[in-house]
Amino acid sequence: QVQLVDSGGGLVQAGGSLRLSCAASGRTFSSYSMGWFRQAPGEERVLVATITWSGDSPYYTSSVKGRFTISRDNAKNTVYLQMNSLKPDDTAVYYCAAGAWHNLRSGRPAYWGQGTQVTVSS
Repeated sequence: QVQLVDSGGGLVQAGGSLRLSCAASGRTFSSYSMGWFRQAPGEERVLVATITWSGDSPYYTSSVKGRFTISRDNAKNTVYLQMNSLKPDDTAVYYCAAGAWHNLRSGRPAYWGQGTQVTVSS
């Protein structure tokens, strides 16, 4: 069992940066791939980025490539999403997720965080 707690969201102006954190409890954290999803008002929840248990092969959706960086610290049971050059279109609730790599990529992780709001003003 893994419990995820998201934090780090807030209000930022376009062009600014935020770093989201996801603290995980459970002894098996390091065995899971991790990901970040986001859901804008009236839209479906979509995958933003994923990272394997070893930190290799990060995946990014095209709209955030070059601006967002996903990383993890297995010693701290934490995964991060560094978001730079933020745009109003990045406004959404961001959710941390854990699970098998292929399940993350198909939007079916085993565990979800509670979400953290990111609002980017123009």
